[in-house]
Amino acid sequence: MNPPAYPPRPLPGLGFQAIGAEEEALVLEVLRRKEPFRYYGSDPAKPPPMAAQLEQEFRQYIGTDYALAVTSGTAALEVALAACGIGPGDEVILTAWSWIACFTSIVRVGARPVLAEIDASLNLDPREIARLATPRTRAVLVIHYQGVPAAMEPIELEAHRRGLYVIEDCAQSLGARYRGRHIGTWSDIATYSFQYSKVATSGEGGMVVTRDRRLYERAVRMSDLGNYRPVHAAQVPPQEPAFVGGQFRMSELTAAVALAQLRKVDRIRDHCRALQARIVPRLQGLAGLQLRPVADPAGDIGFELYLFLDRPEWVAPFRAKLDARNVNCGQRTGTYPQYNRDYVKTGLAHAPAASPFRDFKEWPAPGYRAEDFPRTEDLTKRFIALPIGWRYTPADADHIADSVLAVHREGLG
Repeated sequence: MNPPAYPPRPLPGLGFQAIGAEEEALVLEVLRRKEPFRYYGSDPAKPPPMAAQLEQEFRQYIGTDYALAVTSGTAALEVALAACGIGPGDEVILTAWSWIACFTSIVRVGARPVLAEIDASLNLDPREIARLATPRTRAVLVIHYQGVPAAMEPIELEAHRRGLYVIEDCAQSLGARYRGRHIGTWSDIATYSFQYSKVATSGEGGMVVTRDRRLYERAVRMSDLGNYRPVHAAQVPPQEPAFVGGQFRMSELTAAVALAQLRKVDRIRDHCRALQARIVPRLQGLAGLQLRPVADPAGDIGFELYLFLDRPEWVAPFRAKLDARNVNCGQRTGTYPQYNRDYVKTGLAHAPAASPFRDFKEWPAPGYRAEDFPRTEDLTKRFIALPIGWRYTPADADHIADSVLAVHREGLG
């Protein structure tokens, strides 16, 4: 008997799948001007416009006062941390379930990452702030994981009553909202990424946003070797003393692609949300299977569904059966608990004295071991991730729902 014929596997991906004539036109505009550097070109009195235009449209899009384009989402995190004055001796709370850059950017500025548990939304459990805060804690780094906004109101209350900065990492979730407001506007300072796999991409690239004039000036100085050029001074007159910064300036070519992509974010979000809406109602209430809870379902971008099975040993066979039906699915989606990463297991930085863990008598120390995170371990071993991409069709969405229901009928045990 021939095996059943299933629809072809859809092409995954978000922003990069939407690249087209708009990106090409803006890149050609930069090349024809022969001005790929943002701060000066052929006319010293008239700096090239692309990065500045990206910043203007970005702050208008999310509804904030200041935006600074940088080279990557990782650079954006380092710039944001430095803008807040975070460094050696300080601690920053973040979830153990988060991308590499979230942890390493804290180490890079000399501070110590303090790992927190997630809740079933795969975002920070707000109660962890009270458990983990010490006199050395300076900030909470909130990661909006895979298009779903974290519960910002209780997080803000827990952090600000302790005098802590709140930094939002919106790298995976450009376009998401919480209670009607764009993520990135709830915190003291926030970051975004234009890396290849993100909602909008320029290959690499990042953005730092804030409403705080002082944080903006400090972010600019950190991104540009301590400089504060006229394009920024026109927005915020300089008041901060110069300090040694890094070099994280976005090029005009990167800005051109990012600008064209930014203009497509709402279409990508609306497309994914429409397809998700075809799937979710059909999967609710299935025995032994739950959908990822969302703090604000109206703000979810909708590009990835998460199915939690009651038992971790059910995950691999369930996923294999979905994969056999040409349903794109995975368990880790590129993210792993930080305590399982090699750089955490060694506790090293680029030089021994630069490691914030150098004074621990044993390593991995408590707070950096799998056994210290029972909820994170449980949740991340029980889910299956189902991506929804720009090239997916309503028929693809229906096939995803049909396949989950069919595999569920076959039994979970």
